[in-house]
Amino acid sequence: MIYTEKTFFLCRIPLSAESENDVEVVTRAENINDFPRVFSEYEELRSHAFNEDKLFSVIRADELFVIVRTISDKAAKQMAFEESTANLITNLQHRVMQNKDAEASAILKKVHEIDTEV
Repeated sequence: MIYTEKTFFLCRIPLSAESENDVEVVTRAENINDFPRVFSEYEELRSHAFNEDKLFSVIRADELFVIVRTISDKAAKQMAFEESTANLITNLQHRVMQNKDAEASAILKKVHEIDTEV
């Protein structure tokens, strides 16, 4: 058995992300005792997307943040993008439906191959 040390990574995914190359590693936990700091930063960064009942709403997010546990920055970016794809699509579709956002429509078509009408 080969032991591989895994680390918690806090990643930022912009709504316009086309691949894991667009994902940014904001910070990482240096050890398990450092995780509370990473989690606090995660909660602070996504606080703008909470409604008046203190519930997170992906459609209110200006960008997405996720915490993943893996072995490297590269793997963290890949996992974060894969994990966020459904939420990216939901957010962009909502922007198209509610605000007739042409930019969101263009991202859906180019990146996710989803046709929407503005």
